Amino acid sequence: MTAQAASAPVLEVRDLVRHYRLPRESLFAEPGHVYALNGVSFTIERGKSFGIVGESGCGKSTLARNVMALEETDGGSVRILGNEVIGLNFDQLRPLRRHFQMVFQDPYGSLDPHHNVGRIVAEPLAALGPISAAEREERVVRVLESVGLKKRDMAKYPHEFSGGQRQRIAIARALITHPELIVADEPVSALDVSVQAQVLNLLKDLQDEFGVTYMFISHDLAVVEYLCDEVAVMYLGEIVEKGRTEDLFARPAHPYTRILLDAVPTPGSGKKRERIKLEGNVTGQTEQRVGCAFQDRCPMAQGICRREKPPLVEVEDGHTAACHFSSEMSERL
Repeated sequence: MTAQAASAPVLEVRDLVRHYRLPRESLFAEPGHVYALNGVSFTIERGKSFGIVGESGCGKSTLARNVMALEETDGGSVRILGNEVIGLNFDQLRPLRRHFQMVFQDPYGSLDPHHNVGRIVAEPLAALGPISAAEREERVVRVLESVGLKKRDMAKYPHEFSGGQRQRIAIARALITHPELIVADEPVSALDVSVQAQVLNLLKDLQDEFGVTYMFISHDLAVVEYLCDEVAVMYLGEIVEKGRTEDLFARPAHPYTRILLDAVPTPGSGKKRERIKLEGNVTGQTEQRVGCAFQDRCPMAQGICRREKPPLVEVEDGHTAACHFSSEMSERL
């Protein structure tokens, strides 16, 4: 690792844009677009866990694929350890892949059923260049043991394991190159609650052991609160609030964040806090709006919200929100 990479944040995302072109509805009609990401920016420092939360369809998984350079972007920058990855071709990306790996949501669909565990876990080692069969096996055994599996599991196939064990295999595959960054896209959402806890504890233990940095995507705020040092809230392809997890959960400065938190059951009560009533209808991602993207659903919306897009501004140290009335939110709600 170069001195520049060692001193740089693990991940810097700046003004990331991704719009998907839709098929024409008729021969002479202009094609529509899905505005999946609209200028997303954030930084993750070494050894930290950064959560991305929001409803389904807000752009979280698109963000993960763009950070991992798994698809083309339409604008912006993604720098991993100081290296720009946007615009690189396959051969240019290959030596960088060892530094960033991904854990997918589905532990059933993300593992090739035709390959045994040893081959699946060893696959990312191709980014390191030629290594001997003995070294490959040693690395696979070591990483399997770090996630609670055994050497004998190398010869087995994915169908022989439970969902939680398959996700452990996926995590082992992500860890084998000793990456600085792991992007985890809803890695526990397909698992039973008891298994979710085991996998989350494993991720924490691995961070302590290997110093790995996580970009953790989830719709479950309780999971993010448990695992992440910082969190960003996304709505329709934009970050509307960002800050240290304890600050954001204790003092949400955007109405959408407050609404998400109010939907979480209060610990010990068995009941949900009183919900704030949402107004209007959801604005689709096929529309570009003037003003605030949340205006049609927000109980605080006023004329300025329909005219001017609110910038992401600091409301307290390290805590930012994109709302014209963030300073009044606690009193208004």
